[in-house]
Amino acid sequence: MTKALITGISGQDGSYLAELLLSKGYEVHGLIRRNSRYGIPNIEHILNKLELHYGDLATENHISALVNDIKPDELYNLASQSDVGISFEIPEYTGDITGLGVLRVLEALKKFSPKTKFYQASSSELFGNSPPPQNEETPMSPRSPYGAAKLYGFAITKIYREAYGLFACNGILFNHESERRGENFVTRKITKAAARIIKGQQDKLYLGNLHAKRDWGYAPDYCEAMWMMLQHDRPGDFVIGTGIAHSVREFVSRAFGLVGLNWENYVETDPQFYRPAEVNYLLADSKKANEVLGWQPKTSFDSLVERMIEGDFYEANLV
Repeated sequence: MTKALITGISGQDGSYLAELLLSKGYEVHGLIRRNSRYGIPNIEHILNKLELHYGDLATENHISALVNDIKPDELYNLASQSDVGISFEIPEYTGDITGLGVLRVLEALKKFSPKTKFYQASSSELFGNSPPPQNEETPMSPRSPYGAAKLYGFAITKIYREAYGLFACNGILFNHESERRGENFVTRKITKAAARIIKGQQDKLYLGNLHAKRDWGYAPDYCEAMWMMLQHDRPGDFVIGTGIAHSVREFVSRAFGLVGLNWENYVETDPQFYRPAEVNYLLADSKKANEVLGWQPKTSFDSLVERMIEGDFYEANLV
């Protein structure tokens, strides 16, 4: 039985990836912070099928002991401080976990399980304001502490692949959302507000930059891409996205329209939600992943928004 270790297993991506691996007959281990209850509902339905281990990426000794004990066939590093806006408020912590945490995992693999295939969750935030579309050759110029930490993780993964021969891949995933997205992310903030407003549980929605454009896809599709990278015969770096961008304004309009609301009557901009340095336009060129891995997104933008609205509408009914 193939063994996999997923760091950040209780988050959106970790939970969908765990489901995918279990469906393929894997023995799935997950790393979760002992003091974190946020996101646990994402894996409650499969807890009896998982082996959970408490800890984080802050100390190499703990990661090394875990890797040495499990010796996984595949390790998916999804754990990080992943909120771009919050990274401006806690830049040191973001750099430690999102950046140096990757190094600690790679060192553990090098020392105790060098045959493990490694996936590093990179991000489109690496590109900053480099002109779209962005692919594996696009210059990287991050605009946030989060993006800078992810750039370190991306670079150190390549270094360990080339210097030590580890099977180490970077998945440069563009924005991917779902019903399980954290409520601090703008997409979930929008769909949750739309459902709550129509139910009379909220009056207004306050957002930042409505003009920012993102390439939004559906998280389960992207988790399949993670798995496909580690099944390929050679490690590499892959941009994953839909190739279609939409503005925040378009997302709001679509979400509110699904519940019969004119968004302009309920949405206001608030300067506190603007980032100190904005990223204006992210659009994926996933030609390499399409051709080398055979990966294609399965879920349209409209279907994504509908799924998220349905999930939050159901939750609003329970309040």
